[in-house]
Amino acid sequence: MRLSNLQKNILRQVWGSKKPKVQRGSFLSFYKKEQKIPNKILQTKIITKSLERLIEKGLLTGFGERTQYKWFIKEVKFTPKGKREAIKLLGVQTTLPFKKRSIK
Repeated sequence: MRLSNLQKNILRQVWGSKKPKVQRGSFLSFYKKEQKIPNKILQTKIITKSLERLIEKGLLTGFGERTQYKWFIKEVKFTPKGKREAIKLLGVQTTLPFKKRSIK
């Protein structure tokens, strides 16, 4: 699955969070590393579009308010598919559920 750098950063931040739901304001830190920083209005539009695309792909679940015309995403959390993708992205190797046996 092809993801942009911002989308990869969003998945890493959600994975590294201690809380199950992550506020969308924390994703603005992505632009602190960039050389060419867009203005605040463009940053929020770009992050919103990236979150919507991750939700459409089934990697995240969005929480927020719905008006007649638009969703306002305030928090996001992983879906099981999103957790698998984040593990692949981070290169974390999962352990197999071996049963421990006692040695006599």
